[in-house]
Amino acid sequence: MKNKLPFTPNKTKVCIICEGSEEFDCLKRLINIEVWNSDYQIILKNADENGNIFARYQNEFQNDNYDLILVFCDTEKKPYEQYDDIKLKINSFHKAFISNKIIIFGNPCTLQIILLHFKNIKLKSPSKSVNSSIVEELTGVKNYKGKSRQREQIFALINKRNYQTMIRRVSKLSNNDKEIGSSNFDIFAKHLEGDLLELIKEVDKKISK
Repeated sequence: MKNKLPFTPNKTKVCIICEGSEEFDCLKRLINIEVWNSDYQIILKNADENGNIFARYQNEFQNDNYDLILVFCDTEKKPYEQYDDIKLKINSFHKAFISNKIIIFGNPCTLQIILLHFKNIKLKSPSKSVNSSIVEELTGVKNYKGKSRQREQIFALINKRNYQTMIRRVSKLSNNDKEIGSSNFDIFAKHLEGDLLELIKEVDKKISK
């Protein structure tokens, strides 16, 4: 991937395509509290829904502006049809099994990752109505529906200390995306905290074959 955008010189340019506003605002908060390597310029793109993810990925890849393009989405509930379709389309596009190297996931949902900032908990459902009582208990936000103001209230509670707590908790989860209560968020976070070079090389090698 080339570097055509007029960004800060010598910065590694990373695009993360977010499934929706929850993912976008979560990562925006982490960027703002500066928990990741300042050598990386991270640009977030909101796909608005999972059905738009592949088109946004394809467009950003073909524009060739970034060193690395990642996707951040949830699996939703079984049988994971839309999530699996995203992986299939990305792999078919590159004619390589690459999705596991570039997709950051939360099963059953991104809220699983968010709430691990506050308590060691495993969600069993992606439903906001099912999880709203847990959200209220941990954050004080009532009747959580993912609205803008509610997201602002929750993400304002995230800081460098509970970010590290969240990473430790996520690292103890399975990274099998078919298992409820799983995520690979910690793996990508460690890359973004430290060194992305090996991941970039690995992705480039796979997609250039």
